[in-house]
Amino acid sequence: MADPASYRPQPGDIPITPGVYRFRDPHGRVIYVGKAKNLRSRLNSYFANLAGLLPKTHAMVHAASSVEWTMVGSELESLQLEYTWIKEFKPRFNVVFRDDKTYPYLAVTMGEKFPRVQVLRGERRKGTRYFGPYTAGAIRETMDTLLRVFPVRSCSAGVLKRAQDSGRPCLLGYIDKCAAPCVNRVSPEEHRALAEDFCSFMGGEAKRFITKLEKEMAAAVAELDYEKAARLRDDIIALRKVFERNAVVLAEDTDADVFALHDDELEASVQVFHVRGGRVRGQRGWVVEKVEDATMPELIEHLLQQVYGEDSESQGRIPREVLVPENPSNHEELSEWLGGLRGAKVDIRVPQRGDKAALMSTVRDNAEQALKLHKTRRAGDITVRSQALQELQEALELPVPLLRIECFDISHVQGTNVVASMVVVEDGLPKKADYRKFSITGAAAADDTAAMHDVLTRRFRHYLQDKAAQLPRTGSIPASDPAVPEPKAKFAYPPNLVVVDGGQPQVNAAARALAELGIDDVFVVGLAKRLEEVWLPDSDFPVILPRTSQGLYLLQRIRDEAHRFAISFHRQKRGKAMTVSALDGVPGLGEAKRKALVAHFGSLKNIKAATAEELTAAKGIGPALARAVVLHLGEEADAGEARPAINMATGEILED
Repeated sequence: MADPASYRPQPGDIPITPGVYRFRDPHGRVIYVGKAKNLRSRLNSYFANLAGLLPKTHAMVHAASSVEWTMVGSELESLQLEYTWIKEFKPRFNVVFRDDKTYPYLAVTMGEKFPRVQVLRGERRKGTRYFGPYTAGAIRETMDTLLRVFPVRSCSAGVLKRAQDSGRPCLLGYIDKCAAPCVNRVSPEEHRALAEDFCSFMGGEAKRFITKLEKEMAAAVAELDYEKAARLRDDIIALRKVFERNAVVLAEDTDADVFALHDDELEASVQVFHVRGGRVRGQRGWVVEKVEDATMPELIEHLLQQVYGEDSESQGRIPREVLVPENPSNHEELSEWLGGLRGAKVDIRVPQRGDKAALMSTVRDNAEQALKLHKTRRAGDITVRSQALQELQEALELPVPLLRIECFDISHVQGTNVVASMVVVEDGLPKKADYRKFSITGAAAADDTAAMHDVLTRRFRHYLQDKAAQLPRTGSIPASDPAVPEPKAKFAYPPNLVVVDGGQPQVNAAARALAELGIDDVFVVGLAKRLEEVWLPDSDFPVILPRTSQGLYLLQRIRDEAHRFAISFHRQKRGKAMTVSALDGVPGLGEAKRKALVAHFGSLKNIKAATAEELTAAKGIGPALARAVVLHLGEEADAGEARPAINMATGEILED
């Protein structure tokens, strides 16, 4: 734990202008990002009276080893830069709102030639329009109902290609749930118009489509075309079913997001109702751990930053009104920032009375219930994880708590396509962003111990290089610094414990790799599959954990996850090796030019028979590349002639 006095900047060196500051730990990681109207006043408050700091701020300044700042021209610029850095560095002492569950969205991939309607979760994709979020059951029913009226493609890329190749649509095309653009029943322009109508309906223009269909139905009845009128009647019923599923809560011209929070000393729960056209179109929730000593206005400011700033296509998602329980700090600058993202004015307001205040009360009740449910679910989970980490620490007699564990596994088939995996667990939970894959070649692929030694050496050599490159800094950094992102480290900070899949040989190989690099503060154990015993370096006898031990369960879960991750990478690499081409090793010949060669000459046999001048007739193949192809194929032919022929049925070597 660092002494804040060791890196405290001189008060006179800190400017009194607006800016953004970053605290870094001894490993160079950014652990807190903040902004201030007056940098000198704000930063001095962290060092002036350490005893008077709140507990979490006290922990932050003692975990840090340096502080740096960037001056900006206005408070709006500081708001934008603070959000950018929080998103980039994900500091551990900043408030980060995470979904309490992954909500499904109804998405339309308008960026494709034939737009596709599908249900998506997770990160947003460019060129895709999103509607929701919804509950899992409601979104499937909504999608199925709307495809009757707007038969937009909903099949995968593989099904689409198969239909195009065969000239026959899939089942959805036969039952009129798809307009079948794959077989030219409709043109790409007509299909895109259907997708636009789908998006318009989901965007709140339902009445326009229902009115249009009612007029068409009346016209069909007047012409005595009762079959068409019956179809239109069923379409109207389907649209009304979707339209009326959401209750009217506000005036029909109201587009707003209604936020409410409920918090205690440790956590806060947030709920939002998305109101479009006066109806609640979706609901979303977050639960945040209050690692930062933030007031309610500051929490709301961080919330709006993250909710609307996390997507480059925010323009289509930000409504005219954002209703919050309290005005956020930097209220005017935040409104201006959101207006810039939306392309029109955004009004951030606190409803005082009427329907909007009543709706916010309902949202607040949902937030309170969500926090209770979250704590009920987490209580057992946190207890079990804490017990597992404590049992493991005590059984292995380790002097430090196991905040971060990394597990390594080797995968191969009879020594071919040797790969390794690294999985990471922090506080007993997997951290998939830090997972890594390794390809192992040469002498390191000779056996599992050599491979394990190679992988550990590579992983911790990178750590030492990153540590040397990221020296702690204190002071001002250029204002242009945000425009040039810092290079991403290949690996995160080191673990407290390394787990290897294997017994004593693998453990000793891993320990030897760390010793050769001069790393003595990382502990190594191995988990052998045969009896699930835990091996320590240079130990003649394993540590036997009870079969009901939560620590053993944790080790098994980590080992199994590393095994799964390694096997998936091995299968991927093996699959690529099975489709290797004689042209793969030609320097400068990429996939596009390789396809151009094959398309021009028709087969590899014809390419081998062609001269360098003839090869230049293919698109993108110049004289130098043509000579490289001829030289490579010639060397391969010579190598083939040097190898003895083998009878593949019997294994007999055939001699001339």
